Amino acid sequence: MDQNTDFQNKLLTVSPSPHIHRRGLSTASVMKDVFIALLPAAIWGSYAFGWRAAVILLISVVSSVAFEALTEILLRRTVTISDCSAAVTGLLLGMNLPSSVPFYIPVLGSAFAIIVVKQLFGGIGKNVMNPALAARVFLTLSFAGKMTIFYPFRQTVDAVASATPLASLKTGALPEGTTIWNLFFGQTGGCIGEVSALLLIVGGVYLLIRKVIRWQIPVAFLGTVALLTFLFPRGGLTAFSDRLDFMLASLLSGGLLLGAIFMATDYVTSPVTPWGRVIFGVGCGALVVFLRYFSAYNEGVSFAILIMNAFVWYLDKFTMPRVYGKERREKKPKA
Repeated sequence: MDQNTDFQNKLLTVSPSPHIHRRGLSTASVMKDVFIALLPAAIWGSYAFGWRAAVILLISVVSSVAFEALTEILLRRTVTISDCSAAVTGLLLGMNLPSSVPFYIPVLGSAFAIIVVKQLFGGIGKNVMNPALAARVFLTLSFAGKMTIFYPFRQTVDAVASATPLASLKTGALPEGTTIWNLFFGQTGGCIGEVSALLLIVGGVYLLIRKVIRWQIPVAFLGTVALLTFLFPRGGLTAFSDRLDFMLASLLSGGLLLGAIFMATDYVTSPVTPWGRVIFGVGCGALVVFLRYFSAYNEGVSFAILIMNAFVWYLDKFTMPRVYGKERREKKPKA
């Protein structure tokens, strides 16, 4: 009798996502692949902005893992730091920070991401929004002055902060001396892990090859931003070449690629249906352009993804395919 009960309990236990039937696939393997995919852009960020960037990334990862273990011990849950999800959250958060922030900022961000957004909702697979993105928004709203100081490429911390490409794009032009190639190769100012478009794309291709992410969200996300910025550029641009340059600069600037490839595709907070993913990506892209054009913040990626996270349940509900052979429920006539 006891053996049957134990078998039934195991049968009815649902583990956190991903729920994909593939040999060797687990939460730990997925998170390790994401961590590996992020490393090239993170290493480049450390090269681009010096030792402070590397220290911020290290603090963010270590504090996220530590808060995960401490919270689970206090809540008497199984410690799950071996699944690497906390390490990925920490790395993503660190990559979303400027190299100029004080060292306590990644600690506060990690605490908010792990304790408030993740563990208080039940742990991995139960959070309703991306922890790293939520932490970045929390830090941006709480420490706006510190979160908006960006140092130029390969400059020391004593250098004067310069305008980022996104700030200049509000007027329809890139900063003086910045080109599309600078943005593509990561030779510009910005957050630690968002500057190298090339290495972020390489990481995305790796995840696609490993079948960790699907193409719908990144393509719909980036495609929407490309279309809207080409059709409606800032600065009254009319020539085709100028529109094209503005579109490419919009795609390669800020945290767009980092968000579209690594955070919008989060299993827990993104739709599971193909059409749901497409709509989710289109919504994220449209919101990014709207926020970049009309809000007080130059970067709208974090806010856009978090807003769309709130609609994931509805997207899954209304895009779920009908089971073959099952009739649609008919409404009963009113008496």
